[in-house]
Amino acid sequence: MNIRVIRVPIFIYMKKTLFSILFLLFSILLISQEKPQPYNDNADARSDIKKSVDLAKKENKHVLVQFGGNWCPWCIRFHAMVNNTQVLDSLIKADYIYVLANVPREKDKRDYDLFRELNYPNRFGFPVFVVLNGEGKLLHIQDSGILENCDPKVKGYDTTKVVTFLKMWNVRALDPGTYNNK
Repeated sequence: MNIRVIRVPIFIYMKKTLFSILFLLFSILLISQEKPQPYNDNADARSDIKKSVDLAKKENKHVLVQFGGNWCPWCIRFHAMVNNTQVLDSLIKADYIYVLANVPREKDKRDYDLFRELNYPNRFGFPVFVVLNGEGKLLHIQDSGILENCDPKVKGYDTTKVVTFLKMWNVRALDPGTYNNK
């Protein structure tokens, strides 16, 4: 009986082992990567809005409150778009005090009194935008769905629609003197 032993070079085993280790490390890295967390889970939305109203009055701006949470992909998309689109970032900085008001994922932890005081913006889902003047008066509630891109292949917001929204609710747009033909 003649048994033949085939020897596999050790580098083939090492190559497979190295590949497995690298694959495992890469997988761990992907899982452990932190997702953006623009909303402060410990913030007091009511207090943040009050401070923003006071600042808006001093700076002759409006307050743009974005209600949402880190659990909401559309909230994260909007915030990322604002930060990464120069025209939006500039408009918001020029005309608004921008507040990210955290809404807890757990419904029993939400401030429904605040929603009631602001005419129930939560009825539109999240994110939802509330525009207040420097006195804290509610000027507008904006459903974010209207700002989404019309192309179903594009998961995100339409920059032109967002620009229009921001321009329509700034201080100048609501000042009757802007439209006097003297």
